[in-house]
Amino acid sequence: MKTTLLVMAPNEIDGMKAIMPKVDPDWVDQIILCDGGSTDGTVEWAKAQGMTVHVQSRPGFRRGYIEVWPMIEGEVVLTFSPDGNSLPEKIPELLARIEDGYDLVIASRYTGGARSEDDSLLTGFGNWLFTRTINVLFGGRYRDSLVIFRAYRKDMVDKLELADDGAFNFVETLFGIGHRKLSWEPLMSARAARYGYRVAEIPASEPPRIGGERRFNLLQWAAAYYLQFLIEFARPKKPSRFKKQ
Repeated sequence: MKTTLLVMAPNEIDGMKAIMPKVDPDWVDQIILCDGGSTDGTVEWAKAQGMTVHVQSRPGFRRGYIEVWPMIEGEVVLTFSPDGNSLPEKIPELLARIEDGYDLVIASRYTGGARSEDDSLLTGFGNWLFTRTINVLFGGRYRDSLVIFRAYRKDMVDKLELADDGAFNFVETLFGIGHRKLSWEPLMSARAARYGYRVAEIPASEPPRIGGERRFNLLQWAAAYYLQFLIEFARPKKPSRFKKQ
């Protein structure tokens, strides 16, 4: 299957220089940088390395995904953070599990001896709480349901309606984060479990960030994601469109 490595980078020049040279271009068929409005030279450096670059017209991870999606040629998408949190050497293993027949493969920070060196007590507890909630409400078996570093079949985004703002607008407005937009990984994990997609996790530790900084209020986003889970659980199941064919 054709594969696309989608690199998400708002102002990550230090991480890009340290991490991207470790990515073997032969591992994937296409590499795209989706840039969230960098002003630190990230875009210029990426273009100098021959990378395809899309600069978002509006901020927010989900907006970036939606804008760049028509450029993606792969049947499988691997989303990757170049800030040091994602281990490049795990890319072949993620894609190998997709080849084994899985629909979604997560680079888990909390299984098989892996650990996160970037967690605080707050983020570690939040990850545990959200993952436990998804498992209880939707029948998942996750150890890490939130992480960006994952590979999945491109058509899951359409089948699970992850680009539909209707699942996000209310909680974003309620918690005052509509200008940034939530990302779709947590809802993807919830709906993939709910509708019977084949999911696997591989152990992948998360090193500390290299440069850059978190650009959102953790408590605001945590509350928004948690309410989104509860709303999703309360909704009737969608018809067969959501189900894996």
